[in-house]
Amino acid sequence: MGMLTVRVLRAVLAVLLTGAVLVQALMVWALASGSDPEDGTLPLTALRVITILGIGTIQVALVCVWRLVVMVRRGTVFSHAAFRYVDGVIGAIVAAALVWFTVTAVNAPRQRDDPGVTGIMAGIGVGILGVALIVLVLRMLLVQAVARDGEAAQLKAELDEVI
Repeated sequence: MGMLTVRVLRAVLAVLLTGAVLVQALMVWALASGSDPEDGTLPLTALRVITILGIGTIQVALVCVWRLVVMVRRGTVFSHAAFRYVDGVIGAIVAAALVWFTVTAVNAPRQRDDPGVTGIMAGIGVGILGVALIVLVLRMLLVQAVARDGEAAQLKAELDEVI
């Protein structure tokens, strides 16, 4: 990955993380101050709490991707240390899917006249889980790459002994 790509990706991640923290802080402030545009019913409060948790999952994924980009820049991404961050991304995506399913469940009673909306929202949740599965497959590819990198290092060491 080129230096320009790394810098642009880090800038995008920084903007996204800053925006997520700002929105999350505003949501916490609105929840704590009780400044509801409506009468403060349970679904609105529940949706705010769920939104705060959902933004937290995004923040975890962004921080893990940031750490992986740092590892790419240093040339250490093909190591066992990268698995921790990839697992963090997978966990954050699964948590985001669970948060989305919770939003779907909280919103479902309001959609009695149009149950298709609930179906579409559930389908989006399944799609989010699909993204987690894609990242899991990419993790398996990373496992193979780390193993190949280890084998290459071992073969190089043996070749150096022969020479």
